[in-house]
Amino acid sequence: MVSCFKKYNMKKPELLLPAGGLERMRTAFFFGADAVYAGQPRYSLRARNNEFVRYEKMHEAITEAHALGKKFYVASNLLPHNSKLRTYLDDLAPIMELKPDAFIMADPGLIMKVKERWPDAVIHLSVQANTTNYWGVQFWQKMGISRIILSRELSLDEIEEIRQECPDMELEVFVHGALCIAYSGRCLLSGYFNQRDPNQGTCTNSCRWDYKVLPAVESDAGDARLAPGAERFGFGGGGVYSTDVCNSPGGAGAGVSRSAGEVCSTGGGDAGVSHSAGVAYSPGGVGSPEVRSSSEFRVPDAGLEGFDFNAMREEADSKFASVGGAPRHPLADNVYLLEEGNRPGQYMPIMEDEHGTYIMNSKDLRAIEQVERLVKIGVDSLKVEGRTKSMYYVGRVANAYRLAIDDAVAGRPFNPELLADLQNVANRGYTPGFLERHQTQDYQNYLHGYSVSRLSQFAGVVRDVDDDGWATVEVKNRFRVGDKLEVIHPSGNMVIVLEAMEIDGEPTDLAPGNGREARIPGMHGKNGALLARLLSEGERERLVKLTGVSGE
Repeated sequence: MVSCFKKYNMKKPELLLPAGGLERMRTAFFFGADAVYAGQPRYSLRARNNEFVRYEKMHEAITEAHALGKKFYVASNLLPHNSKLRTYLDDLAPIMELKPDAFIMADPGLIMKVKERWPDAVIHLSVQANTTNYWGVQFWQKMGISRIILSRELSLDEIEEIRQECPDMELEVFVHGALCIAYSGRCLLSGYFNQRDPNQGTCTNSCRWDYKVLPAVESDAGDARLAPGAERFGFGGGGVYSTDVCNSPGGAGAGVSRSAGEVCSTGGGDAGVSHSAGVAYSPGGVGSPEVRSSSEFRVPDAGLEGFDFNAMREEADSKFASVGGAPRHPLADNVYLLEEGNRPGQYMPIMEDEHGTYIMNSKDLRAIEQVERLVKIGVDSLKVEGRTKSMYYVGRVANAYRLAIDDAVAGRPFNPELLADLQNVANRGYTPGFLERHQTQDYQNYLHGYSVSRLSQFAGVVRDVDDDGWATVEVKNRFRVGDKLEVIHPSGNMVIVLEAMEIDGEPTDLAPGNGREARIPGMHGKNGALLARLLSEGERERLVKLTGVSGE
């Protein structure tokens, strides 16, 4: 029987950063990470942008990390189909010989086989295993797991309760990075659109694509058609939606053939049924059920041209208390159709709004304000997501969370300037996720599906500084004399106005872009720093106009 009632002594948590390659690993360590994690080729959930597909690169990385007194974890958290079982142990053997500090795993069968072959292997249970309670922690502890990466769906109070019940088990919590719109990554969108399975490491982030949302009306059978007048926005077709989506569980069944503009309710149906465009498919068979009057769609008095979702949402939210047995949100009573940008005429039913085109697109997690609480709870590791992100992202985020952890452990109050630091990293808007409960719309970014840095742009990396303070800079994006540059360094950040610059020994006003080297003055003690060009007021205004979101 696992004992979970020993006294737990609070300690400084590990800061764990992603490493998709050697340069990003080195950046993470330079800016204060205690450990990094990288994906095992073919068997992790990040198949792209992984420099460690080459064995010698992973060998070099692990050797270098250990020489620095840092830790290196290998993610092997695929949920494999049978075909990958045949090669898994043989492919893992050479990685095991490199002696990484732990393997991050999710599949119980793989864990069992790894423990049988390598009994001393250190295994951290992946967030994909979805551990949400202390009995689950106790179960995996009995199975020989050394650390649990807790589900992102947990609140701070739930994490604290798990710590109190299981004080002798290492706990890891995600504090920053992209959030999946599906529960613990169990998403079928990418597989449906592109036959790319997220749990096989090939997610195409279909949730972040550009979806048009069209007003619709609903028939008595539950079928949806474009609302009368929607054609005025340039959308027409047969006036009904394509229901390839009904091939998913609970839909019409495998083998149903449809063309754009066909419709299928989710009540069931016979496999192999073929329908022509414009024909409605309902549980009762093929036919054209009566469609409710367009007056039942709650269009404002001004008509569709006056459809203002922001005003509707504000009015609805004023009458709606989110979570915890709250009443149904008024906007949920409307009917809408989704049309993906590259699939015109294929309409999918959804209950949402006309303005929120990225309705399945989660904001990014930012829990830097919760670091103090997590330290007091006694969490062992604070994890940042982003193995496919840039060295600028890795360095900037590591720097901010290093400062937050050190402040929390020393008993210093939270520094709100760290929030501004993280606004300089490209993001889709921030949320503390499920760590703190709040209104449901606060989890979602309704305005854009791409990451945006609202205050600055990555300009370059300081590769060397001479005795006179002139730095050799590897240019990443163009900057010029007169620009304000933020210098990000573990010793402290500073902002300078660039007064001079040289390229190839000649004075110049412009560093033209990626792939060039430039020399700039005033960089004493800043070797290894990242440089960010602060956006001008005009650039920020254009960005707000483009995204609808300010940097405040």
